Amino acid sequence: MSSAPAFEAGLLLHRQGRLREAAQFYQANLKRDGKHVASLHYLGVIFVQQRQFACAIRLLRDAVSLDSGRAEAYNDLAVALAGLGRYDEAVPQYERALAINPRFAEAHNNLGLALVATRRLDQAITAFERAIAFKSDHPDAYNNLAHALTLLGRHEDAIAALHRALAAGAESAQMHNALGTAFAALNRHPQALIHYLKALAGLPDFAEPHNNLGNTLMALERRDEAVAHYRRALDIRPGFAQAHNNLGIALAGLKRFDEAMMHYHQALAIKPDLADAHNNLGIVLATLRRHDEAMAHYRKALTINPDFADAHGRLGNTLAALNCHEAAIESYERALAIAPDKVDVYANYANALRALGRLEESRRTLERAIELAPTRTDLYRSLAASTRFTVDDPHLAAMNALAAGLVSLSEDARVDLHFALGKAFADVGRHDDAFDHLLEGNTLKRGLISYDESETLLLFRRIAAAFTPMVMQRNPGRGHSSSVPVFIFGMPRSGTTLVEQILASHPKVFGAGELMEFRQAAIQIERQDGILPFPDSAASMTEQQFSRLGAHYVDRLRALAPTAERITDKGLANFCLAGLIHLALPNARMIHIRRDPVDTCLSCFSKLFGDDLPYSYDLVELGRYYRAYDALMTHWHSVLPDGVMIEVQYEELVTDFERQAHRLLAHCGLEWDDRCRAFYETQRPVQTASASEVRQPIYHSSIGRWRRYGHMLNPLLRELGVEWRGLPLDL
Repeated sequence: MSSAPAFEAGLLLHRQGRLREAAQFYQANLKRDGKHVASLHYLGVIFVQQRQFACAIRLLRDAVSLDSGRAEAYNDLAVALAGLGRYDEAVPQYERALAINPRFAEAHNNLGLALVATRRLDQAITAFERAIAFKSDHPDAYNNLAHALTLLGRHEDAIAALHRALAAGAESAQMHNALGTAFAALNRHPQALIHYLKALAGLPDFAEPHNNLGNTLMALERRDEAVAHYRRALDIRPGFAQAHNNLGIALAGLKRFDEAMMHYHQALAIKPDLADAHNNLGIVLATLRRHDEAMAHYRKALTINPDFADAHGRLGNTLAALNCHEAAIESYERALAIAPDKVDVYANYANALRALGRLEESRRTLERAIELAPTRTDLYRSLAASTRFTVDDPHLAAMNALAAGLVSLSEDARVDLHFALGKAFADVGRHDDAFDHLLEGNTLKRGLISYDESETLLLFRRIAAAFTPMVMQRNPGRGHSSSVPVFIFGMPRSGTTLVEQILASHPKVFGAGELMEFRQAAIQIERQDGILPFPDSAASMTEQQFSRLGAHYVDRLRALAPTAERITDKGLANFCLAGLIHLALPNARMIHIRRDPVDTCLSCFSKLFGDDLPYSYDLVELGRYYRAYDALMTHWHSVLPDGVMIEVQYEELVTDFERQAHRLLAHCGLEWDDRCRAFYETQRPVQTASASEVRQPIYHSSIGRWRRYGHMLNPLLRELGVEWRGLPLDL
């Protein structure tokens, strides 16, 4: 030990953690002897402790140049270099320390950390093992070894290493946290949970295991508990960007989207290059149908990480939602080039191919997804929309095998399987079995969603009461003058997609599909002007407001097809808005499609629409909804001027196609074009449940389909006033 007058006093203060005072003594000693190696060394260590790495490096280089036999000085110089991220320079300094003292456990551990930082993981593992060999109770070395093994995907080895640490008496909160992470990586979440709780028992204010415990609780679908632990992690460390991101994921899973977005934004304020947070923010924005904003965040995530497969896939979903299916397909292909086993991307890729009419490719893509995930029942339901099953179809056999273990599936998975089997058994003529599965699937789905039937039916009555003949005649022809919009509506599965496909085959028509723009434009006017919401707005809106509403809508429509003479909008809910549409757009044309009511309702009952059509999962509720819809349409026919809306009967369209197609075009002010006859050849995206059907020539097999199911439809037939084995009564 040096006998320099100030060094011993400085060393004592240093050991007590009084760094500023210790530094003064070291500096005083160096004024007396500028080449005092120990003072240079330990003053350098203080600068490392204060994270003044550049100053530390200068002092420590001087120390090792004066005494090349100081292993600790080489180690500390390397630590300072690593503090500035200069890991490649740090590695040889650690190696020099170990050449002097091969049993220097801390230098072996630090060398391992630098090797991890430079992605030399196998060498890092060797360094950590040597640290442990020379110091068997070195907790940091065990943790670091486990981390390196985890980075290599060797999670079982990481667990074994950490159990060795526990056996050696090196137990710590950090070690239990690392064990939890390894078990979580193996999807052994109950064991992960135990170790995260042990970590927190030892160190309650340790933010990392709170965050990790939140992740494990999310995996166990205990979202509310996960939220509590993410919040605790943020109480401890407010700048924990990943915890903000994870809390956003949990809140989004609870459908608390505004709160989720707030935490994603906070994560990005702390760490702007957190690609996960950009991607997750995009997911919430897409859920809220704010697709342009979502797309911007997906693209930002991909700028940060071009190999982010999930962001490529999510961008594809948003592009598909914006009807940009070719671009969506490019994104899906990029995602699969990076991660060839992403089942969800295959499923969405198949949907985009189907929307473009590339049905065979869509089917093959779904079959590839099923190969990767043969128990994913939603894939079979998607396949059912793209193929016609045969008795010896292996996919039918696979679905039957899954049905044998139905009780082990989640409710959502059971719903998907029932709908898929309903379609498959109908294809092979087993109609009783088909209906049994449809009934089971619909009953399960109805139990999973919220539907206020009384409120819905009351709304229909309120609409009819608001749009009286007096209101409709008050401002005739004084809205926006555009004749571009053509509104196509009717019940789901009534033939609206077929009618739009016929019209969109005309060179002067752009088929925009199912839009929500008119209602959104109406909401914008309501909010801007502070008027009552629809339908109560009808009596109070002024001529100027109707005109502005029409202009807003036409501007949105025009953005889709600036040069088209006619643009179709087949948003199904527009049938509720027919009166408001006419007042805002008196020159717009409307086409109402009717189909046999029982065929229509049965077709709805056979499709899984998600939560958008909640009335379709119970035969009685479906029948009552149809009657309310029919009553509202009767009202519109009574109050709309002649010539504004025509009614097309689906059965007449398929049995007398030429005459009905000419009638459709004439109503839209268009001359006949032979391309409308070959509508099934028209290449355009179709995203509805009828995407496959409109790629075929006219067929009659859907007419009277309900009669195959006979008495099984009695609850629906009673509501519709239809007698089994009799003819449908007029409604």
